[in-house]
Amino acid sequence: MILLMSSATHSQSNKVPPFKMIQADGKVFLAGNLPLGKPIVIIYFSPECEDCQQLIKELLNRINELKSASIAMITYQPKDKVKQFVSEYQLDKYSNIFIGTEEDSYFVGKYYKVGQLPFMALYNKNGDLIKTYNKEISIEDLLIHLRAL
Repeated sequence: MILLMSSATHSQSNKVPPFKMIQADGKVFLAGNLPLGKPIVIIYFSPECEDCQQLIKELLNRINELKSASIAMITYQPKDKVKQFVSEYQLDKYSNIFIGTEEDSYFVGKYYKVGQLPFMALYNKNGDLIKTYNKEISIEDLLIHLRAL
């Protein structure tokens, strides 16, 4: 797991944070671009983090059960690392996965006061926070909560 310094300048609310990320193709993606009326899963990760790589493998193994949700994967790593990660896991073929870098703004990391990666937050279709996951992330628990929404 990767440890991050956490000097939070933004306090976490119960709504989706107004993040901005640059996707592998160079396009800017805003939180407001997430499709409305669907649950949202936000994952803060690093392409180099082994636990993060394991998480994406588990997510992709259960992707059919996650189609009802929009998944925003946000890192602080450079765009070229995002591009490699997208290519390695063929993430561009999933219309419900949005992935990019916030570069060195660390907005999302500060917003959630992330201490370890991966970090995940689940929101309902109205953008209200349901649950956050730190350290050990259970895909089964995520799916149980998603089914209940």
